[in-house]
Amino acid sequence: MKEKAVDLEGYEPLPVAYQLRYSILEKVKKGEDPLPDIQGRQEVKEDVLRALLSGAHPYLVSEEGTGKTRLARSLTKLLPAIPVIRGCPYNDDPKWRASLLCPRCRGSKDPIKEYGIELIRGEKRFSRIQGNEYTNEAKLLGLKDIQAIAQGKSPADPAVFTGTGVFRASRGILFVDELPAIRTKVQVLLHPVLEEKKAILEEYNWEHPLDLVLIATGNPQGFSHVNEVPRPLLDRLELIYMDLPEEKVEREIMLREKFRIKKYDQRVEIPEALFYPALEELERKVVLPWWITDLVNKAVRHSRICRWLDKKASIRGSTKGLDHTYASVELENRKVANLRDAYQGLRLALRGRIGLRADLIDFERPKESFRKTNQVTEDLLWNALEDFNLPYETDQEKLAGEIASLFSDGLNDVTERLQGYRELSSVIGQMKRMGQERVTDDLNEAEKKLFCCPEKVDKEVLTEYDYSALETLVNLAWHKRIVSEETIRGRVFVPQMVKW
Repeated sequence: MKEKAVDLEGYEPLPVAYQLRYSILEKVKKGEDPLPDIQGRQEVKEDVLRALLSGAHPYLVSEEGTGKTRLARSLTKLLPAIPVIRGCPYNDDPKWRASLLCPRCRGSKDPIKEYGIELIRGEKRFSRIQGNEYTNEAKLLGLKDIQAIAQGKSPADPAVFTGTGVFRASRGILFVDELPAIRTKVQVLLHPVLEEKKAILEEYNWEHPLDLVLIATGNPQGFSHVNEVPRPLLDRLELIYMDLPEEKVEREIMLREKFRIKKYDQRVEIPEALFYPALEELERKVVLPWWITDLVNKAVRHSRICRWLDKKASIRGSTKGLDHTYASVELENRKVANLRDAYQGLRLALRGRIGLRADLIDFERPKESFRKTNQVTEDLLWNALEDFNLPYETDQEKLAGEIASLFSDGLNDVTERLQGYRELSSVIGQMKRMGQERVTDDLNEAEKKLFCCPEKVDKEVLTEYDYSALETLVNLAWHKRIVSEETIRGRVFVPQMVKW
């Protein structure tokens, strides 16, 4: 049967990170689970999705047999089919300019005419590198084709180079299983892949662009055969602890995974049609109020003077904290960030970028060390609130009375109910006006619209905006001893200070 031609009309290449982001957002909008193959571990799944929504690279840490590989493979189901130049070892896109092509495709006057085009499914866009003490540069990047050299080609010619793990992952997912089992001097080869999006082959004086998302796994610190992950590399990964599932979930997995006779089908699968999401569909359309942005910034800065930490957060901690706060809002299909979103974003961003004091690390119980790290992150947000000032002077007695009255009846229809509380409305109104003064080109269109013209946004968005302001305000009122913790705890998110 003659193969159907691939129609590239209107098709434009998109980075892997954009494709994953689009697929996740679409499933969230439809109320579908983006990772249905993974049972339980909801917090882990959400952290992985936060990282991917921010264009970051997840690093899953746990003991053996917790489902890390299954999770990594399940992500390929979020990838669509893509066109490639037929037979290209690095999955070159037929619409790429010549400088992006591999030596084979670049050496052809018309690679599409010479080789043709084929579609590869998302499940095939996966390259695995098994980390161990024998994993070397050849397994990570590639090796020389001895036969090509024997035929007269120069050993320094990129054409004699055969790419392996990283190159085979181009335009897909690179899965590095047991990253710390790889010698540290080999791990550093991944740094330019993540930072500069290219593989650097000094021997050939050749740099090749790579488009991929890295999913790494590893055992907790203190396990045997664990090499140090270089800090610059770790700083570019989002550390996520993956525990065993709960007993009920494990039982469900047992029953589903037990041996059974299944239909044996070896028919060739036909890839689905190409998809063409517009870049506008990928842009962030959720809002971080100025108070949330400032609190994220202050929390990360507090990590640099925190007495519980030996390792302080880099500037990337601030950037990723902001990115993952946005992603927390997107995961819940909401429009405006609140304090809990800030905590969830900071927790993911800082977990691999801060380090507990040595006396606080429990090598026998790694889960406990991760729990303490999360507690420290909450403490950092507590300190940020402690340093945060109310927008302007207010009648503290009236404010306390209105908060108690509002909370006694619940927080439904916040925007409408605030109209009955003069002091609360006045302070929140001032917070919003301060937002108008902070509109810059760095904000997205949704933020500019909400900050400048709140009367023109949907009621749902305005309600979330008012709730975020109210939640922050009552936390500040507690820190300033205007209200008691009992008044607000259980009604809004209240970050807690570490009390070890």
